[in-house]
Amino acid sequence: MTDTEILIRSYYDAFNRRDFEDMLALLSEDVRHDVNEGGHEIGRDAFRAFVERMNRCYREHLTDIRVAVGEHGAYAAAEYVVHGEYIASDEGLPPAKGQKYVLPGGAYFDIKDGRIARVTNYYNLSDWIRQVNP
Repeated sequence: MTDTEILIRSYYDAFNRRDFEDMLALLSEDVRHDVNEGGHEIGRDAFRAFVERMNRCYREHLTDIRVAVGEHGAYAAAEYVVHGEYIASDEGLPPAKGQKYVLPGGAYFDIKDGRIARVTNYYNLSDWIRQVNP
């Protein structure tokens, strides 16, 4: 495994352990987070606020994680399957009632100085809404 693959797998391992401090420690201070179907945020503090909201509203575990690393390790991509439970209503989305969902997802990463400098997440929001609001 390359250093970049180890970094990305460590990020997802921390996510699955719900060890968000370990996950955040893998990010650069000025990390760019491109939110699925949304804008972008800059900085570890903004990413921390996003993670806290996600942790409050969703309980998720990722499986079938596959990581691909670009030449020289400066870029990576991952795909996975999200197994989740919608535990608290998130603003602008259907009400939460403990609905379970399974959703494929993916992410792109920029790597700089051994840390994650960009995270761009993708998943099908319409599919998720169909699953939690049939």
